[in-house]
Amino acid sequence: MTTPPNLATITARHTELAPHIVRTPTVCCHAERLLQASGASSLVFKFEQLQHTGTFKARGALSVLSTIAPDKRASGITAVSAGNHAIAAAWAARRAGLSASVVMQSNANPFRVALAEAEGARVILAEPGPPAFAEAERLEREEGRTFVHPFEGEHTTLGAAGVGLELLQDAGDLDAVVVALGGGGLISGVAAAVKAIQPNCAVYGVEPTGANAMQQSRAKGEPTTLDKVATIADSLGPPMTLPYSFALCQQLLDDVVSVDDDQICAGLRLYQEDLKLAVEPAAGAALAGALGPLRSRLAGQRVGVVVCGANIDAATYATYLERGTAHAAALLAPG
Repeated sequence: MTTPPNLATITARHTELAPHIVRTPTVCCHAERLLQASGASSLVFKFEQLQHTGTFKARGALSVLSTIAPDKRASGITAVSAGNHAIAAAWAARRAGLSASVVMQSNANPFRVALAEAEGARVILAEPGPPAFAEAERLEREEGRTFVHPFEGEHTTLGAAGVGLELLQDAGDLDAVVVALGGGGLISGVAAAVKAIQPNCAVYGVEPTGANAMQQSRAKGEPTTLDKVATIADSLGPPMTLPYSFALCQQLLDDVVSVDDDQICAGLRLYQEDLKLAVEPAAGAALAGALGPLRSRLAGQRVGVVVCGANIDAATYATYLERGTAHAAALLAPG
């Protein structure tokens, strides 16, 4: 059985990374419309969109790079990503003095490709899924690069655990924490920290309906690969779950729910109107989950929501914001 990292291990890694990462703000929500719609007694938001590279991913990437053996450093790193992980891996490599050749999906947003290149990475485009991972494996084999996985592994989870640790340190006792869920790297870390500090605090994951690999895996009791992925939240679109992150999510999460793309866009709209934040769809999913399928379970509770990232170009954001206008009222309506 996979054992989650304990609080001592989480705290030690957080202390090690602290000089290099941003301790992002934990902000209490005073927007009456959101508070009323959620039914929560209080809402706090962990602003990971203010982390280096615009998402929580910097924590996991830096955590993994901190473990690379000295004799492997000269060969640099590689990674596979739709965007955010590639940017974070490139940033972490630059900070560590390593070279980075990252594989990005051929359908990746050009805005994110440019951000990865701006961090000094060589970007190689490949077809999504197995072809992209095959290209990273080639770089491992032929160039000796260390592969930094986008979500799987103990050190990725340990890096992300800092989000949960800081959230509870800054917010105090919470009854529930809501986190967007893709491959499970973020939520496995957040849940490990939260459950180590406050075992009775519920941790809920929110997936897109078109990329609900964790929901399906939990139902089957084993990691699962989807036949296809269809969601605007590309950061939440890994087509599969993998053993380590799945095992932790199976042990630590109280539930996983899903929201559709219209609800995600509504979440973006409410972030913009009520919290004055411009964020990416993955972040919109968490708020949509809190106001939608989780609302009845969060009523009267002290709730934390992780705002996982904000890497989105202006034109795409405007399109999703407009789409969200038609669906925000439904998300706010009494349950």
